[in-house]
Amino acid sequence: MNDLVPQLAERARTLRRHIIEMIYRAGSGHPGGSLSAADIVACLYFHEMRIDPAHPDWPDRDRFIMSKGHACPVHYAALAERGYFPVDMLWTLRRLGSPLQGHPDMSKTRGLDMTTGSLGNGLSVGVGMALGGRVQHREFRAFVMLGDGELQEGVAWEGAMAAAHYRLSEVTAIVDYNGLQVDGLVANIMQIAPLRAKWESFGWEVAEIDGHSIAEILKALESARNVTDRPTVIIAHTVKGKGVSFMENRVEWHGRAPNAQERDQALAEIEAAGAES
Repeated sequence: MNDLVPQLAERARTLRRHIIEMIYRAGSGHPGGSLSAADIVACLYFHEMRIDPAHPDWPDRDRFIMSKGHACPVHYAALAERGYFPVDMLWTLRRLGSPLQGHPDMSKTRGLDMTTGSLGNGLSVGVGMALGGRVQHREFRAFVMLGDGELQEGVAWEGAMAAAHYRLSEVTAIVDYNGLQVDGLVANIMQIAPLRAKWESFGWEVAEIDGHSIAEILKALESARNVTDRPTVIIAHTVKGKGVSFMENRVEWHGRAPNAQERDQALAEIEAAGAES
């Protein structure tokens, strides 16, 4: 694992660079929640998930659902870096006719397992995929990334209840718990705490981690792999806009594109963080 940490940290920095550049070029997008998820997505796509970019429809592949679909820039960046499509395609984000729409569309983008953006639905979809895999006697796993704000949606908890009822150890949910949503603090708009106790009461295995610690992310994913009688949720405490000082913990960067000066500063800070590590 010691060798993996710096490699995956560099992967995450690459994803962050792509996020800034593609949203800058598009002139719109959601940098805050994309940046907060970069370390987790890097660990999934470059270590944990069993996937084959040459065969994106391989029936036994692990599935990934970006339930908070507005954070698709980090997902697109990972798919490009993993080889599902050329990196240059990232610069077409949100353009008319581009396969990289403002929210993920599985009918347009190679490597996507689900169309998302209507918040709250991703976990239920992951449950359905896992149940389908059981019926077909396949052993793939379903990873679902949830925003903390979307846990205010009732359908998310219906999915949580169903996953526990069917003892779907194939399902791992990851909560990007950065504390901010489009209108402000999650705690002010609709409090979701105590989050660990809620998941435990639904019958889930719960891990609570620093979502920017590669070592903690890897350990939590490994532990989830070894749970055989229930689904696992990883509550990842993160920072909205992580890696860019003027975006961190700032609600206005939920859905705003940087201008040229802000883009240059953001990329410089991400580069500097790599040099220091």
